Amino acid sequence: MRPPERFAPDDPREWLNRARSNLALATGSSPEIYLEDLCFELQQAAEKAIKAVLLSRGVEPPYVHDLAVLVTLLSEDGVETPSAVQRCARLTVYAVEARYPAL
Repeated sequence: MRPPERFAPDDPREWLNRARSNLALATGSSPEIYLEDLCFELQQAAEKAIKAVLLSRGVEPPYVHDLAVLVTLLSEDGVETPSAVQRCARLTVYAVEARYPAL
């Protein structure tokens, strides 16, 4: 299988490529993968997909990992967001805290 075509960093298609890549990592199965690492990849997939939609609408996405903030920006720009997309905000906690062992 060939890797996806690459696009410029400000191209929504590249953001979707990266979201798909994160989703593929999240759906991997191995008993050695921590649940929080899978959730981190899901959070990243959701974040990048939402930012792709914002970019496609001419909205510069902010440098945040908070999915609730990003979903709010979609709504403010007139995008109807399904409840499943709104619920993705629960993954925000995995954006940073779950990346490293708890201290």
